[in-house]
Amino acid sequence: MYIVIISIIVGVIAGLSVGFQNPLASLVGQRIGILQGAFMLHVGGTLAAGVLLLMLPGSHLAVLKSTPWYAFPAGALGVVFISGINYTIPRIGVAPTVGLIVAAQLIVGAIFDHYGFLEVVVRPFDLWKLAGVVFLLGGTWLVLR
Repeated sequence: MYIVIISIIVGVIAGLSVGFQNPLASLVGQRIGILQGAFMLHVGGTLAAGVLLLMLPGSHLAVLKSTPWYAFPAGALGVVFISGINYTIPRIGVAPTVGLIVAAQLIVGAIFDHYGFLEVVVRPFDLWKLAGVVFLLGGTWLVLR
């Protein structure tokens, strides 16, 4: 139970950080350009992660050898994500953009959970998850109106 509570707290913190990151990334993208903004945000993230790696004991890059090759495109997907935010928020707003992103993430997440793609825990898709996806898509549609 303790791990579940900690996981929920960490998830909420991550969600809040993305909630702040989206409009900030869009602001940077509007000022200097979509891809330039994505580049600057990734440089900032690289520096922040580098400082943490240097500060935390036992955090070394040698563990990269055990990472499967197909995990490394995640950085490139981050560029797609940030560029998409930089493009979309100025055109449709923060709330609709976040709604679309969350809905898309939930659908992909449900597929990954159901089939166990990329070494995730298998959690079969059921009627409750289907209801959650339908409600989220309905909410996204309402926000987009």
